[in-house]
Formats: sequence, structure tokens, C-alpha cells
Amino acid sequence: MADSILEHFADLPDPRGARGKLHRLGDVLTIAICAVICGADGWVAVEHFARAKEQWFGTFLDLPGGIPGHDTFGRVFAAIDPDAFERCFAGWTKALGGSSRGKLVAIDGKSLRRSFAHAWDKSGMAHLVSAFVSDNRLVLGQLAVDAKANEIVAIPRLLALLDPTGATVSIDAIGCQKGIARSILDAGANYVLAVKENQKTLHAQVKKLLDEAILEKFHGMAHAAFEGTDGDHGRVETRRAWCTGEVQWVKCGGQWPGLASVGVVECVREVIGGPTSTERRYYISSLDGTDAEAFAAAVRGHWGVENPLHWSLDVTFGEDDSRVRKGHAAQNLSRLRRIALNQLQRDKTLKAGIQTKRQRAGWDHAYLLKVLAS
Repeated sequence: MADSILEHFADLPDPRGARGKLHRLGDVLTIAICAVICGADGWVAVEHFARAKEQWFGTFLDLPGGIPGHDTFGRVFAAIDPDAFERCFAGWTKALGGSSRGKLVAIDGKSLRRSFAHAWDKSGMAHLVSAFVSDNRLVLGQLAVDAKANEIVAIPRLLALLDPTGATVSIDAIGCQKGIARSILDAGANYVLAVKENQKTLHAQVKKLLDEAILEKFHGMAHAAFEGTDGDHGRVETRRAWCTGEVQWVKCGGQWPGLASVGVVECVREVIGGPTSTERRYYISSLDGTDAEAFAAAVRGHWGVENPLHWSLDVTFGEDDSRVRKGHAAQNLSRLRRIALNQLQRDKTLKAGIQTKRQRAGWDHAYLLKVLAS
């Protein structure tokens, strides 16, 4: 079990000097990963978990200095190079999930809302950009940026760490940039990019083209359409998607690398005894525009990142409440949470939610080993 973890993190540079180093980096990593899987939400909890399980850890870890204290965990993870940690993490997830060919890779950002040093200055809040495969609920990788606006810089760097060959990459409007479209194509993938007011000319032209086409029922215009409906708790949502490869009508379309189609998704939400709302969202894509069902699935798959990833991290792992913030500790602890979430999502031996799985792993060593081996 420990060998499985250490195999993928063996190349992670140890940030500590040789003198006074009581604990092996591999032991520190293994204990922290196990602790976060089992419910630890900070370094004090990691230490208490490890001391409660010291005899068990001693069966497969050397522990030359015993169990590290919480200050040691904090110092080590504050000093670990996050980019090097990310390369190891990306290698592990690639081994777990195999090729992303034919899958949707959703790239989205998330702020760690309490990772600032002082309440009066939130400028130091960590912001992470993650790549998530909705098909198997696997986090492929993540990078930290100084602010939300810097996602534009992080996305090409994140793509360079991954291997999205043959995948379709979806990004919200902040990633609708010519350079990012080129980076996705250069990586051997296709893109579906949301278009909003941050690209005023493109948004206006795509919106005008598709709104008029819908009004005229796409008369004389090659297109594809798809409709789906679902609902619960007195709410019914009907989603209609249209896409077309006739991008010659988008005047600025020639400036966008690989642009092959444009599309729109219309959501009509009806609440029993309440109001009905209609919303349209517009997209550009390097896909050929002949499969509206695949286009709709890509859009919905990107929306789905909010529940299996962001919601799980906030509600089950308490990420937004974490006050860990020194050095690189916030983003490295966040990466530990994503490692834990990946392993818990992959385990199919226990039919239960993530919170219950975390509790079971803390109680049952045999189950924890199954999660680690998933």
C-alpha cells in the first residue's frame, strides 16, 4: 500500500535540509494522505489520527523518528514545491484513470475562501484551477494562481502537465481566449468554450446568429438539435441544444484557432406553483457541429463539476473553512483532499456517500487499504 503511494511521489524533492531530519518524506506523505481520506481537516487532526494508528502504521512504515508532530506536517507541506507535487499527482492520476481520449475534461477555478492571513486583507486567498473528468469523477490535476483573473495564465500550464489527447476540454467564459483555444488544439484535444460579455464582439455575433436561427427554425441552415428533460422536487428543467458548423456567418470567427461550430443551450425551468425562467448560454467549439447530443453532454458535463468536485470539497472536506495558509500549505493540503476524493470516488466496494466512506476508512483498516488500492 505504501509502495503504491511512494512509487508516484518518489521523485518529489524533499525541501528539508539533511541535518535534523527525523522523519522520512515518504512517511509524512503516506500518513497525511491516509489521514485526509479518513476525515482529518488540518495538521493537528493529522497528528492525532497518526498517533491513534501508530501501531498500524508501524507495520508498513519505518517511522525512524516516530509519529511527526503537527508542526512538522505544517512545515513540510508549507515548503514542498507545489509544482513538483502537482507533477507527481498528475502522474498518479494518469495511472489511475488511463487515457482521457473520448472523455470530457472540465477545467474550472475555485477559491479557498478562508486561506487569507488577515480578515481585512483577502488578497492572499489561494485560488486553484482544476481539471476534472466527469465521466469517472477523477481530478486530473490542479494549479494555484494569485487571483481568479490569472486562470488565463494557469490553464495552458495545466494542459502542459496533462495528456488530454483525444479529449474534449470545456472551460467557462474566463477561458474563452484565442491563446487557450490554440493550447488545447496543440495538446491534441478539442474545445467547447463558453462565450459571454468578456468577449463582446464574439458574444454579440454568436448570439445574433443563433437567436435568429432559432426564430427562423434554422431555415436553409445545416444544424443539429437535441432536447432533454428532467426534474424532481416540483421542478422540471427542459434543455434544448442547437449547434451548427456554418461559422462563416460569425465575422470574427476567422480569428479563433480551429473554430468549427457554434452552439447554444436553452434551459427552461418550471416550478410547480412558481415562476418559469428561460436562459440561453452560447458556446464556440472545434467540434464539427453535427452532434447536438454530444455538444449538450459536454455543456452539462462542465456544469456537473460543481457537485461532484466543488460541492464535495466544500461540504464533505470543509475546504472553504480551512484556515491552513502558511507558505504552500493551502494548495498542498487542497491537493491531498483531491487525492483523497479521487480514491474515495474510485472505490466501488462500499455503496455509500463520500462522508460515510471517510468514516468507514477511519474505523476499518481493511477498507482503508481498499480505498488506497482503488
